[in-house]
Amino acid sequence: MIEVQLTSLAVDSRGQPVVILAPVAADAGARRLLPIWIGLPEASAIMLAVEGASPARPQVYDLMTTLIGRLGGEVEQVVVTKLEGGTFFAEITLGTPRGMEVIDARPSDSIALAIRVGAPIFVAEAVFAEAGMPDEESAGDEQSQLAAFHRFLDDVEPDDFRG
Repeated sequence: MIEVQLTSLAVDSRGQPVVILAPVAADAGARRLLPIWIGLPEASAIMLAVEGASPARPQVYDLMTTLIGRLGGEVEQVVVTKLEGGTFFAEITLGTPRGMEVIDARPSDSIALAIRVGAPIFVAEAVFAEAGMPDEESAGDEQSQLAAFHRFLDDVEPDDFRG
């Protein structure tokens, strides 16, 4: 597994939100990025969490966080586990009073929850091998890296990641 961080939340040329994940401990010469297309509601939830904003009423992910905590659990980690037919899959690992529980989830939901609680995010190496994109600007500064990746997003389609 590769630990990643949310590098960016972008919008492709068709207006579809994309989360950009990058390894936390990446070799500067071989940095790879993993784009995952998500829905608008999930993108909004992730952006609120990144900004640390508190909506007037709890949203679904805030409710999930409260429920997990009140039941004595905590989010240990989330993992993007596989890519099948162009669809990413993930799991949320919870530490509970009964022991560890692993729950099947969408990556967008997993990421939104992980950001809210500060849990680590991982990606299976096989997923990175199949869908990761080389960051050709990895030798430059972070702003130029993001600009290059946004240019890439203007031309890429979700179908480009189907086997």
